[in-house]
Amino acid sequence: MREHSDRGSFEGMNDLTNRIVVVGAGIIGVAIAYELQRRGRDVTLLDRAEPGRGASFGNMASIAVTEFMPASRPAIWRQMPKWLIDPEGPVRVRPSYVPRLVPWFLRFLAASRPARLRELEAAGAVLCKRVYEDLEPLLADAGLSDVLGREGCLSLYRDDAEFAADRDHIEILERFGFEHELLGGNAIRDLEPALSTKIGRAVLFPRNRSVRDPHKLVVGLYERFLQRGGRLETGEVAGFERAEGRLRAIRLTDGRSVAAGNVLLCAGAHTGRLAKLVGEPMPLETERGYHTQIMAPGISMRHSIIWPARAFMVTPTAGGIRVGGTVEMAGLDAEPDFRRAKITVKRAREALPDLKVQGTSEWMGHRPALPDTVPVMGPSAKTKGLWYSTGHGHLGLTYAATSARLMADLVTGRTPPVDMRPYRVDRF
Repeated sequence: MREHSDRGSFEGMNDLTNRIVVVGAGIIGVAIAYELQRRGRDVTLLDRAEPGRGASFGNMASIAVTEFMPASRPAIWRQMPKWLIDPEGPVRVRPSYVPRLVPWFLRFLAASRPARLRELEAAGAVLCKRVYEDLEPLLADAGLSDVLGREGCLSLYRDDAEFAADRDHIEILERFGFEHELLGGNAIRDLEPALSTKIGRAVLFPRNRSVRDPHKLVVGLYERFLQRGGRLETGEVAGFERAEGRLRAIRLTDGRSVAAGNVLLCAGAHTGRLAKLVGEPMPLETERGYHTQIMAPGISMRHSIIWPARAFMVTPTAGGIRVGGTVEMAGLDAEPDFRRAKITVKRAREALPDLKVQGTSEWMGHRPALPDTVPVMGPSAKTKGLWYSTGHGHLGLTYAATSARLMADLVTGRTPPVDMRPYRVDRF
């Protein structure tokens, strides 16, 4: 691993515009750094840990182009009281964290107004429509095309009632023209023989392809970034320095400064704390997610599966099978509660009765969650030279290449191919 440090002042550097620091070395930050480098910019990645060890390490490895719809739609929030009182429900809020969550939740409810929902659906659909247009060329350029699987995702339903409860999801996909196929009976088990006969209906999303190992994808992009002259700076941000009306450097907790003409904050759920340092708070929360990686599952799978009524997902990835899907609201600092991971495994075995839970590891990570489900992507409204790309929620892996394309366009002065106003930081 090659590291670079800008120690001391940045005297004599008359024009830092071409010097860019990307804060955050997860899939979003690494993809943006790589794309900016492709466009001839001098880019440094900055993170307090090694690349790809946050949410990018433990996500569900799905390019989930059909999952852009707002979490604030009525079909979801009407179920929340029931979920919250169920100790094994898909959403848990730690009681001690409730007071801090109230302002975020009020914005979440505001995002459920019908007119606002339509705007948010459109903003998400625009991004998901172009995912492969951006992702496949990026992977090809980096020599990483083989990390992307070919099979899609199956959404499972025990019966017609469960399917009807998820009908709003399907209707949104139909409105925006996303490909899907309704399946029943034996056709489901023809695709995935390990599935229980209790599953009476399914929907195949052929474009929701899986990544063979999301952590290796981040590391692969990062290694190519280094090979082409990129740098990694390891440290924790303490503050920012300004000169002549714009951002000029990042101060680290060990006293060093990293000079930059442009700084992109892409630190996932930690971006909110960084934004406060420049006086630009945003309603960014963490949805703590859990997974169990099973390396000796005793079954084989081609497709990922998701069971909406049971709120879990299973993906063949990282050399085994990964089970996840829970949401916990407890902030950035609380200790993990791995009972959440065990709940999703128990539910996964309802769909996969022959699943063996052997050779396992458990993980918890922080998804960056905004109350309207749409990411922040664009310039700071207060500080010249500062940019944001955060709040991708459950779709960080899905949106990574598109975020890289759009942010690189903005930073280099090109006109992006989509209207960026829905993603502005000052929309709240």
